[in-house]
Amino acid sequence: MDTKRQIAILGSTGSIGKQTLDILAEYPDLFSPYLLTANTQVELLAQQALKYGAKHVIIADKSKYDTLKALLNGHDIIIEAGTEAISNAMCIPEIDTVVTAMVGYSGLEPTINAIKHDKTIALANKETLVVAGEMIYNLLDNSQSKIYPVDSEHGAIFQCLIGEDHDSIDKIILTASGGPFRTKSIEELQHVTKADALKHPNWNMGAKITIDSATMMNKGFEVIEARWLFDMRPEQIEVVVHPQSIIHSMVEFKDSSIKAQLGLPDMHLPIRYALGFPKRLESKCERMRVTDYANLTFETPDYKKFPLLGTAFEAMRIAGNAPCVMNAANEIAVAAFLNDKIRFIDIPIIVQKTMENVSFIEHPSYADYVNTNTVARKYASSIIK
Repeated sequence: MDTKRQIAILGSTGSIGKQTLDILAEYPDLFSPYLLTANTQVELLAQQALKYGAKHVIIADKSKYDTLKALLNGHDIIIEAGTEAISNAMCIPEIDTVVTAMVGYSGLEPTINAIKHDKTIALANKETLVVAGEMIYNLLDNSQSKIYPVDSEHGAIFQCLIGEDHDSIDKIILTASGGPFRTKSIEELQHVTKADALKHPNWNMGAKITIDSATMMNKGFEVIEARWLFDMRPEQIEVVVHPQSIIHSMVEFKDSSIKAQLGLPDMHLPIRYALGFPKRLESKCERMRVTDYANLTFETPDYKKFPLLGTAFEAMRIAGNAPCVMNAANEIAVAAFLNDKIRFIDIPIIVQKTMENVSFIEHPSYADYVNTNTVARKYASSIIK
């Protein structure tokens, strides 16, 4: 009998997906990649399926189905296409753990189905909890499913809270690198280019997440995600800029002590911890020498220069469908920036205008989230045009 845990990687061709496959290859006796999915990168998906021995692959873009089928012709691999197929695959009984590495709103529906089918979830898709955190955690109350965070910041907090009583927490402190524009003035931001924004000082990530880091929207997403992951009130969450990206986050307790988790800026570490939990898997990865990092610094975020961080706190406090609106508008704005249609400084303007003009729903249903996402995207797109 195969006792290896069967893993589904939703978004295997992205940065997190690729690094997750590294981890699976590192521990072939523990994990096996059962299902791999991708949005459009059909050639890479086929290569991964063959290299890592996946049993099932799905390409979200249905127009790529014939290409995928031809690339995998003669191999005993189930081949499907479409976003609905990805969501439906969450009911496959052989799958133990789902790594949600899809980018954006697209990760919501499959995560919901994974919870309904009692899967363990290694969560890398921030937008799932940003868009529908309350609904997700209501679903978890009626499921055997568990969510373990893959983000380095949330993984750090998760580790700091092991063995601690929830009532002893005073606040959680999320660290942010500050991105490529930390030292630039507001005036200088008016002239930054796409190439400038894609040069993150510490992390190697996909284009969308890298732009979100440059605007600090990514940290705003993490604030909302942390609210749900760790059952925090908005006032219990703080953000500090830590340019070295060595302390990945901290927890301050009611006795005034602070726990911090340190490590090199390498996403393999939190992915490995999430997959191996509750065990720490031995690794041959590079060890951090604390003497190499004698100067660790911290700064207060500049909310005037990076207004989307404040927008995220505002959306978290408003709750309802406000974070869903914010996320949808941000996805449209970032895509427009990456396609050279708007300036970097236009991104927060588009997000804020959309939030002001899409109807608020205090207690949204799933259908409300779907409709809100559609309406917000349409409105944000109309501003850009």
